[in-house]
Amino acid sequence: MKFTEEHEWLREEDGEMVVGITIHAAEQLGDVVFVELPDEGITVSKDDDVVVIESVKAASDILAPVDGEITEVNSALTDNPSMVNDDPQGEAWFFKMKISDPSQMDEFMDEAGYKKFIG
Repeated sequence: MKFTEEHEWLREEDGEMVVGITIHAAEQLGDVVFVELPDEGITVSKDDDVVVIESVKAASDILAPVDGEITEVNSALTDNPSMVNDDPQGEAWFFKMKISDPSQMDEFMDEAGYKKFIG
């Protein structure tokens, strides 16, 4: 897994990147009550707003961590947004994407670096 300074995680799976938010981010948000996911098949650029997530505390935008195409979304989150609180780094992933420029992954932290970052 790789981690961004925006508290997102990325995990390679079958040649694509799975993207979600970290446990730390989910804890900061509090109880998630709404998730709006992007459309499958759209092309996004790094830092584009792609997901809207609302909790009892705040609303946040989740940004595209890299350039690429959204290939799949986790539609289970639409019906059950509290999954984000239950398993943010597992079953509550937001979307999968094909990356246009794999070198963009080089700027992200490993788990030890992320723990130090939030420390």
